[in-house]
Amino acid sequence: MNVYKPNEVEAKWQKTWVQNEQYKTNTQDSSKPNYYTLEMLPYPSGKIHMGHVRNYSIGDVIARFKKMEGFNVLHPMGWDSFGLPAENAAIKHGIHPHKWTMENIEDMKGQLKLLGLSYDWDREIATSTPEYYKFTQEIFLKFLEHGLAYKKKSFVNWCPSCETVLANEQVVQGECERCDSVVVKKDLEQWYFKTTHFAEELLNDLDTLTGWPEKVKTMQKNWIGKSTGAEIIFDIDGIDKSVTVFTTRPDTTYGVTYMVLAPEHELVKELVKGTEYEAQVDAFVTKMHTMTEIERTSSDVEKEGIFIGKYVINPLNGNKVPLWIANYVLADYGTGAVMAVPAHDERDAEFAAKYNLDVAQVIDEDENMINSGEFDGLEVSKGFEGIVNKIEEIKVGKKTVNYRLRDWLLSRQRYWGCPIPVVYCEECGLVPEKKENLPILLPTDIEFTGKGESPLTTSKEFMNAICPCCGKPARREVDTMDTFVDSSWYFLRYVDPKNTNEPFGKDVANKWMPVDQYIGGVEHAIMHLLYSRFFVKAFNEMGMIDFNEPFKNLLTQGMVLKEGTKMSKSKGNVVSPIEIINEFGADTARLFVLFAAPPERDLDWSEQGVEGCFRFLNRVYRLVDELSEIAKSDVKIGELTKEDKAMRYTINATLKKVTQDLSEKFGFNTAISALMELINEMYKYKELENRNEGVIKEAVETIVSIIAPFAPHMGEELWTMIGKEGSIFNISWPKYDETALVKDEVEVVVQVNGKVRGKLSIGANISREEMQEAAMNDEKIKALVEGKTIVKVVAVPKKLVNIVVK
Repeated sequence: MNVYKPNEVEAKWQKTWVQNEQYKTNTQDSSKPNYYTLEMLPYPSGKIHMGHVRNYSIGDVIARFKKMEGFNVLHPMGWDSFGLPAENAAIKHGIHPHKWTMENIEDMKGQLKLLGLSYDWDREIATSTPEYYKFTQEIFLKFLEHGLAYKKKSFVNWCPSCETVLANEQVVQGECERCDSVVVKKDLEQWYFKTTHFAEELLNDLDTLTGWPEKVKTMQKNWIGKSTGAEIIFDIDGIDKSVTVFTTRPDTTYGVTYMVLAPEHELVKELVKGTEYEAQVDAFVTKMHTMTEIERTSSDVEKEGIFIGKYVINPLNGNKVPLWIANYVLADYGTGAVMAVPAHDERDAEFAAKYNLDVAQVIDEDENMINSGEFDGLEVSKGFEGIVNKIEEIKVGKKTVNYRLRDWLLSRQRYWGCPIPVVYCEECGLVPEKKENLPILLPTDIEFTGKGESPLTTSKEFMNAICPCCGKPARREVDTMDTFVDSSWYFLRYVDPKNTNEPFGKDVANKWMPVDQYIGGVEHAIMHLLYSRFFVKAFNEMGMIDFNEPFKNLLTQGMVLKEGTKMSKSKGNVVSPIEIINEFGADTARLFVLFAAPPERDLDWSEQGVEGCFRFLNRVYRLVDELSEIAKSDVKIGELTKEDKAMRYTINATLKKVTQDLSEKFGFNTAISALMELINEMYKYKELENRNEGVIKEAVETIVSIIAPFAPHMGEELWTMIGKEGSIFNISWPKYDETALVKDEVEVVVQVNGKVRGKLSIGANISREEMQEAAMNDEKIKALVEGKTIVKVVAVPKKLVNIVVK
């Protein structure tokens, strides 16, 4: 008997797939329906981890199954290859980010190929290549032209020791991850994308995404954070200035007893300049710049503030109330100003109590308005409308909608990112580059010191540009783009990767998009998934595509844990996929991550589980090998015994279950479990003296077809072993035989007083009365009820008979 040697089998078939261009997609093939399956592209760190194995195995099963179902499948792979780790490697090891990145890509690509994934590698992209970022730059220019990109001053994280801007992820507990210095806020000009332009569409269109997990949609809804209320203008007493606030409770306006500005609010400096409050306000603002927004707004953090010597006038009752700054108000949320109503807001109440500020109740226990002038006695909802009408009538405000969603700050003071294609000219100001000048290439003459605003400033060749407008000397933008920009449109590049004229052709994009099935971690629910939706809506508005959502269906797979915790180098609990592949084979690794838990749940690593999957594959291999001559023959099923019918039922019931699990709910674990049960039954059946070889042939062909998407190398090997030609992935997915699922007999449970006391095989279509009679005539049951009074007998067709006795 042959022995299953996974390393030999897998190397053989991986080589064959390459030679036969097995996974090359013909995007022009119109004879089949299109199906685009995609896993989130990885960052090329150099090594794949078990999370990668799980994510990509899920996508691969879907891609292979859909191909066998008759779809023209697009299943590409690429690299999210710009980013900070490459730059840190340059600083630490003196290796250029490009070299470090490309070496990592080659290493990881080789590792992914060992998994036998069905990628069309001809469509491979890397976001850090000029061929790709040329079009990222072109998209930026389109956004700029359509008013979706702009520049303004904003506060950023600044490390005074490294003399550089840090991204939020580089700030750990308020300190620089590189040198542990306290990070401060610095006011710098930054580039933004106007995500708020699509706030309403991003929110409303979530309801159309019926193939998305509710959890992800809820996270996005909360992030967008729509709230209806009013903007109200409060004049500053004694000067010709005013403060506009947004409130969701205009009905409480009569209860305002103080006003709070964010410490960074544009008016603060002006209002305290030259006053006795200036020094302490400056010190307070500096202190705020050492805190993150999360820290400042946390309910656990003590509320702090300073009166700044000014008052504002309540436009409805004329009351003069003090103007404060406080840690719990942020400049970029709402208007950066809050009207404080401590009687009806817990946060305001805490602040008022600490600083002994007035409290004025304007809503009673029955939710009616009091102490509110002409609105007294009104129920809150009517008071809301009444006050909104009033402020609009006297022109001190209006009803409005506010969103928690902020515009996307995309400037990064880094080298290893996509250069922003604009220049600054003394004559012309800010000038976009001409399309024909793209790509604006990253320079190679860079010093990586980890200090200074951006490494690009160290390249004179890069800095010195020619104005595209007037032709005079100009200065190039030295910020690069957030790497989320690169990954917000890559799925469109895959459909048209060789296009040298535009990011993607409209016709081919319309043909393949939206992505039919997208797969990735739930940690991307907000940033990547929201940004991708923003990009697609922008492309749609600009006429580049005819659809407005990127991903039709979304599967967010759980993490791979070990002993209940996330795998990490620091914990020393990392499992190397390559070691697993070397010892047990890729098919075993794939089968384990697919079988051990439903895809959306976290999976706990188990060495015993891996070994169990390896033993199972060996059982399958031995079974098919033993029965291969029968499978090769042209034997027919013919007459069927009771045992043959039972075996055919199991074969076709398994095929039906696996088909439904793969096409309806991604029940990979339950599909594999059903296959395991089928294998167990086949081991018993093949030992029968009067076994039906036609049934064996049907079983073997079904087993090989079912196992192929999960363990593709073994699928191909077994297909060859039973005398078939070509790839198993070029055949049609088998159809189950409905007639085999109709049972002549069924097994029913017999209970006495609710406890199971026996089982009966009876005709599938007998009546309730006949079921009861069969149960009462069973010798074992007769003995149990002898001498007792039968109160009643309940029969449930095809399931059970319950005899109630006293």
